[in-house]
Parts: sequence; C-alpha cells; structure tokens
Amino acid sequence: MPGRDDQEPRGELRPAVVQDAATGRVLMLAWMDDEALELTRTTGEAHFFSRSRRTIWRKGEASGNTLRVVEAADDCDGDALLLRVDPAGPACHTGAVSCFAPWLWRVVAERARTRPDGSYVAALLEDGPTPAARKVVEEAVEAAFAAVSEEDEAVVAEVADLWFHSLVLLAARGLDVALVEDELRRRHEAARRG
Repeated sequence: MPGRDDQEPRGELRPAVVQDAATGRVLMLAWMDDEALELTRTTGEAHFFSRSRRTIWRKGEASGNTLRVVEAADDCDGDALLLRVDPAGPACHTGAVSCFAPWLWRVVAERARTRPDGSYVAALLEDGPTPAARKVVEEAVEAAFAAVSEEDEAVVAEVADLWFHSLVLLAARGLDVALVEDELRRRHEAARRG
C-alpha cells in the first residue's frame, strides 16, 4: 500500500474535485499532496491524502471502487485540481454514485449496503422489490388523495412518504438515484431541442 502513516503532506495540500468523465457528474471532493498527485499520474488510479489519518490512500483500496483517471487538470491558480475519471463502482462510501447525492439517498444507499438491525429500509429490502413497490403504490394514492382533499401539511407529509419509498424501491432494484436524474436531464434536453 502506498503512502506513509502520520505524516505531513508533501508540498501544498490541494482540493481535488472528482468528476465522472462520461456523465459530467461531480462524484467527490478529496485532498491531494504532491505524492498523491505523482502516484495518480504514475498508476492512472486516483490517490489522495487523508487529512484525518495523515496518510496517502488509493480510492477503492478497501471497496474495490477505484477511479481510473482520464484527465488531471490544475485550475488557473494551480491551487486546486479537477480529476475526470472512469469510476469502477460508487464513489461515495455510503454506496451512492456521488458524495453529492441528495442526503436522503445517501441514507437509503447506506442502509441498503449495510442492512443494520432494526432499520426500516433493511426490513423493506429483505424480500426484494415487492414490499417497496407496494409501499410506493400505497403512498402514491395517499399523496393524490391529500392533494385534492387535505391541508398543505398533509400533502407535504404524503409526498415525503412517496419520495422516500420511491428511493427504497430504487435501492431494492440495485439502481442509483443518479439514473433517474440522468433520465430527467435527458428528457429536458430533448424537449429543449425539439
């Protein structure tokens, strides 16, 4: 494993914005010193400097979710980096494609990945997508009913339940919320063109 434990960074510590080269989605932000940048350029895989552990680490060394670097670019001042990458799996430790995914999705993805005892999400996922699909139908009916017959607070509560259970359904199918965002973006761009 490259790196040195409990050391000061070599050279300036710079933020590195990591972007999916294919989709343009920002995946994560990490820090690089001169050694991490050199290892990244030498190996073609993203390496960073951990400010908390005071060591160099290779993204994916534990999870297998590596980042193959397609391009590394400095900003105009040379004090920040952009890494355009080809990710092999989710970038976020929660299991989400991006560390910048909506917070609720990060919670759902983490619970789907770890299946903690007592977790409502884990319980819904136990028998595959069917229980989550049933909840989506139930919550959709309740949200529609609230929209035409109840106060605003009830509408908000029911739509919140619908959104939550829709995310659980995606997790049950092994799909990331980023795919839904991509589809909506594709539709928007097609409508603008056409």
